[in-house]
Amino acid sequence: MLRHTSRTHIPARRRLAAVITTLAAALALSTTTSTATATTTSTTSTATASPTAAPGDIVTSTPTSFHPLPNQPTHTNAWHLTYRSTTAKGAPNVVSGTLIVPKDAHTGPRPLVTYAVGTVGLADQCAPSAGFPKGTTVEANLINQAVQRGWAVAVTDYEGLGTPGDHTYTVGRAEGHAALDAARAALRHPEAGRSGLSDRSPIGIMGYSQGGQASSWAAELHDSYAPELNVKGTATGGVPADLLEVADFNDGNIGAGLILMAATGQHAAFPELELDKYLNAKGRTYVDFMKKNCVAVDTVAGLFQRISDVTVTNPLDQPDWQQRLTESNVGTHAPDHPVYLYHGGLDELIPYSVGRQLRADWCARGANVQWRSHPLLGHIGAVTVGAFPAMDWLGERFAGRPAQSNCS
Repeated sequence: MLRHTSRTHIPARRRLAAVITTLAAALALSTTTSTATATTTSTTSTATASPTAAPGDIVTSTPTSFHPLPNQPTHTNAWHLTYRSTTAKGAPNVVSGTLIVPKDAHTGPRPLVTYAVGTVGLADQCAPSAGFPKGTTVEANLINQAVQRGWAVAVTDYEGLGTPGDHTYTVGRAEGHAALDAARAALRHPEAGRSGLSDRSPIGIMGYSQGGQASSWAAELHDSYAPELNVKGTATGGVPADLLEVADFNDGNIGAGLILMAATGQHAAFPELELDKYLNAKGRTYVDFMKKNCVAVDTVAGLFQRISDVTVTNPLDQPDWQQRLTESNVGTHAPDHPVYLYHGGLDELIPYSVGRQLRADWCARGANVQWRSHPLLGHIGAVTVGAFPAMDWLGERFAGRPAQSNCS
């Protein structure tokens, strides 16, 4: 059975407020459903890596533009990239993303942030790189804050967004690989030297929500997968560190649609899970719909659904599903660099207790963790309010100041 925690259901008034918050976010996110430019689509659909390519090697690079809002200018250079990465099973794949570099007079090694965005959806047109030229990628405004600090930013689209195949949504290892390889690709770009990027560039990892899972996995994988990267710190928030716990919390709640999206992403990485045999007709219709749309529409379509509404048998009761979901949990390995971890106390999508447990798990393994709670904020509020102190913390790491842990 799905684990049932001691949580109580959200009171009606708070639940309604949470729905309004989510729908407000959905209205903002809905603009990302437009398709990518013809140049980008053509590039990503045909990109294949050389058999000898290493993780992080660039497959294609196409000039693009970065706009936080429609027609908002930024003094930046940007390139749409496809680059070699690695699946959760260890096989080579090709992932897309965007490299953004300020046009300024920066001297010395320029800091680089590999930025992992929160949930955007399952369809290719939802990829962050598809929205940057049009100013419709929601987290572009936060990314722009990093750019305005003089940092270069590499933004992964994740496996299966903007490239062939289905998006491996919530598969932590694949996401972590994609984020680390985005940083590698940035440093190997032909314009890296003229952009102030080099092997000596201090690197930060950052992300929230799905991006929190990806950035946390990147932090844990750094020492084994990409130890040559000069990572100074990871700032990660709203982390779905325990997927079964998060699924239980959202079953019949406002984030119910995310459960089916996550199941679809796990099946994309592990086809042997055979999601389709667990779905009823309604569930198959939902999956087909979600693969064609972005998170705003998918979230609204799935509001308050229960797993039992879309399945003939709950796949999350099955040992193989539980094993795969548990494999994506965060907190099993201490990052080899300082971490800034933050979470909203009123998070309506990812329980605060999950974030607090991640802190405990990392601290127990000897990690250097600075924990920041935002007691009065929900999931959407914490991403915006929490990003600024998180970037300040990264800036201190780039400046070489020691990180203070508050594990004890």
